[in-house]
Amino acid sequence: QVQLVESGGGLVQAGGSLRLSCAASGTIFSLNVMSWYRQAAGKQRELVAVIRSSGSTNYADSVKGRFTISRDNAKKAAYLQMNSLKPEDTAVYYCNLAVGPYDYWGQGTQVTVSS
Repeated sequence: QVQLVESGGGLVQAGGSLRLSCAASGTIFSLNVMSWYRQAAGKQRELVAVIRSSGSTNYADSVKGRFTISRDNAKKAAYLQMNSLKPEDTAVYYCNLAVGPYDYWGQGTQVTVSS
């Protein structure tokens, strides 16, 4: 059974930083694609960042240069370092693990950026 648990969300002022963590269990983590998504109130869930088993990454244009995704295969964990946060980054952040044809999701962690 695959489980993902996010942590690290909270309330921060604009310009501040947060680091989100996602701990995975029950899968061969190193062979998979890990992503962070976010969903703001009243909006659709959107892709924020992706990191593949090769280490290659992609980012949404809105977070390029401010967010950094990383992974630690030994710890079965992925991270999202968020710097220079803006009020528009306020959302519930979800980690996603793609294992072959299957997608697994965490429960989400709230990030609130005050102006």
